[in-house]
Amino acid sequence: QVQVVESGGGLVQPGGSLRLSCTASGITFRWYAMGWYRQGPGKQRELVASITSGGSINYTDSVKGRFTISRDNAKSTVYLQMNSLRPEDTAVYYCNANRRTVLTQDYWGQGTQVTVSS
Repeated sequence: QVQVVESGGGLVQPGGSLRLSCTASGITFRWYAMGWYRQGPGKQRELVASITSGGSINYTDSVKGRFTISRDNAKSTVYLQMNSLRPEDTAVYYCNANRRTVLTQDYWGQGTQVTVSS
């Protein structure tokens, strides 16, 4: 079975930093694009950052210059380094593994809470 597990969330003051980790098992990790999504209170889920199997990276505009996504295929882990955090970054952050073949293979973690508050 496939398992996707996030960790690293917590409570942080504005301007602070957190590093999220996501480890996936039961898949050939290096074949998958990985993404970090978030869903804030009363808001829709949005894609925050993604990294393809080849290492191409995209960020949503609101986090550019503050967040960094990276992956370590040897550890089957993707990271999201979050700096200069703002209250509007408060959300549940979800890890996604995606691979397009004949059909799209799409797996989600359970989410980790990030709260930015003074």
